[in-house]
Amino acid sequence: MKVYKIGDNILKYRFGTPFPTDAVVKAGEGIEKDSIDYFQIEEKEELKLLYKMAPKDIVFGLGENQRGINKRGGKYISFCSDDPNHTPGKRSLYGAHNFIIIDGMENFGVFIDHPGKVVFDIGFNHKDYLEITIENKNFDLYIIEGNSPREIVSSFLNIIGEGYVPPKWAFGYQQSRWSYPDAEKVEEIADKFIENNIPCDAIYLDIDYMEDYKNFTVSEERFPNFKEFVEKMKDKGFRLIPIIDAGVKIEDGYEIHEEGVEKGYFCVDSEGEPFVAAVWPGKVHFPDFLNRESRLWFGKKYGKLIDCGIEGFWNDMNEPAIFYTNRGIEQAIEEAKNAEGKNLNIDSFFGLKDEFRNISNNIEDYKSFYHNIEGKLVNHYDVHNLYGYNMTRSADEGFKKISPNKRFLLISRSSYIGMHRHSGIWTGDNHSWWEHILLNIKMMPSLNMCGFLYSGADTGGFSDDANGELAVRWTQFSIFTPLFRNHSAKGTRHQEPFAFDEESNSIMKEAIKLRYGLIPYIYSEYMKAIINKDIYFAPISFEYNDEYSRRVEDQLLVGDSLMISPIYEENSRGRYIWLPEDMLLWKAKDYSERKYEIVEKGHRYLDIDIDEIPIFIRKNKVLVLGKHANTVDDIDNEELVVIAFAEDKASYTYYDDDGRSLDYRDGIYSKIIIEIEKREDDYQINVENHGNKDIKRLKLEIVDREGKVTKKTINI
Repeated sequence: MKVYKIGDNILKYRFGTPFPTDAVVKAGEGIEKDSIDYFQIEEKEELKLLYKMAPKDIVFGLGENQRGINKRGGKYISFCSDDPNHTPGKRSLYGAHNFIIIDGMENFGVFIDHPGKVVFDIGFNHKDYLEITIENKNFDLYIIEGNSPREIVSSFLNIIGEGYVPPKWAFGYQQSRWSYPDAEKVEEIADKFIENNIPCDAIYLDIDYMEDYKNFTVSEERFPNFKEFVEKMKDKGFRLIPIIDAGVKIEDGYEIHEEGVEKGYFCVDSEGEPFVAAVWPGKVHFPDFLNRESRLWFGKKYGKLIDCGIEGFWNDMNEPAIFYTNRGIEQAIEEAKNAEGKNLNIDSFFGLKDEFRNISNNIEDYKSFYHNIEGKLVNHYDVHNLYGYNMTRSADEGFKKISPNKRFLLISRSSYIGMHRHSGIWTGDNHSWWEHILLNIKMMPSLNMCGFLYSGADTGGFSDDANGELAVRWTQFSIFTPLFRNHSAKGTRHQEPFAFDEESNSIMKEAIKLRYGLIPYIYSEYMKAIINKDIYFAPISFEYNDEYSRRVEDQLLVGDSLMISPIYEENSRGRYIWLPEDMLLWKAKDYSERKYEIVEKGHRYLDIDIDEIPIFIRKNKVLVLGKHANTVDDIDNEELVVIAFAEDKASYTYYDDDGRSLDYRDGIYSKIIIEIEKREDDYQINVENHGNKDIKRLKLEIVDREGKVTKKTINI
């Protein structure tokens, strides 16, 4: 074991010869150390790290995963999995995010940098023990110390590198479905947004836009004159976001397939031949994204669609998903033949069922292909969790070659820590279940802790049918998530914000308009989190470390100023909340109607009608609102509304930039610093404008401890 020191509070313990994941961007200096802090080690066929937890310890982290913000009591398996049924017993989802924080008697973070299977037993087999089992004994273990969970998260984000920043238009509402099958339907959807005066910035193209599900192709039959159509849609205010899948169809004459075979850019089987599996188009090869040359080759192919005016993509099926292989099909058929004519008992019948059910995403298939890493074959199973990460890295590297200083929208389904530098993620194939609104709420801060700030779920649910109330309540939460996309599956009810009854449609429309008014705050807080190595969503215990706040999992801090308490139960017209301090409540119905009330610290029941969104402004904090428009590009923010809950003083730093380039990395952005201080019966307002040329006026609404509203207008 080798030990490295990274800064003052991080140690890296190296076991064996780990595969380089590129998750961590900071190296350390070697030091002499014989033992590991905090953990006992058990080493047999696998290596196990043991830590005894105190009764009140909380365990945060693990990013995209089931259960609560506090992960105690659960067992989690880091192995990127294409599983659309996110029921409570599932232990693997699409991402592998091996970072946890122990917050209690001792405070430290743990990152297991290993691209294969890792099992986190956090009090599942024994309520007091954290057990981390690493199947392969070659890995890096990082231990990060700090005085608080937020400090530990910040240190972790500092070593894994700066997070992904999408273009500003990607903070607008986005509409998707599997599928809007042709150009006529896409334009019809766009026109309905325009007719109903509902803001929207993007419409997604699922697999039906392709010719026979082949990557980087467009069906001439369904989307003729694609480049002109993209331009036409952009003129209407909508950017089109096509899907790209991991599998490349095996077909003579298909350029991507033939070139990949000729140049050796695909993963291979044990005989050195391109590995064959099946996904949407039938049999495919998988690009070898862990091979640098293959990765750059595939990444440049995005230029085919960028040349048509495309400015965003979503990478899917990149765990990678496998529908079947010849091995799986043949084995299942053989079992069926053996069962023919027999009297099957419970064991043989369920065994037969399992043979067919296990055809997809079978571990034996993942062990049957290889990556070529600098001339050495590496079994895919050992590096499985890096596949989706490197597909998305491939796209981002391609963008940098094509247009080095331009931001593109990019989201991925599968991910590993480190991919946050290249894209955002959506949380995959959820359901139109009320339970999945709550899961969405709890997952957001966990994803942020692992670097994934640009994230969100399929609003309304992907599978099953949403009713109007569920669509409304989910939309009311999603107006706060950086990625705000409504997506649904083929065969389910349409769930666009004009697809329900008149009341539900009207409420969703007003909520989406409010989102556009919130974009100045959301974008400002997002960018400050990126620059300062902080998070956008946080558990309330990250700021209020009292006994009750540590138990709350259905209220979140959003940026520096807000706390939200979403409604996630059917037929609810209110909910219980815990306020760790007095806060200002705005029950938002629409952008223009603003009525405030002071809610005192303590346990409270709030009446929240179906058209109300409870937004809490924290004490001595500020919310900025802009004007809404039907696209982000059309927003006119000459005037900002500044809502302050100023018991004695309040301050806010408003960030902005061009929203298109990467110039912010060179410090090219603007700030407006707002300071409010109570002086007897009035307020002193100080405003410093550092480079913002767009905003001309601030309209202040300052609320004091008694609920009195003082309004002022400041020209800047």
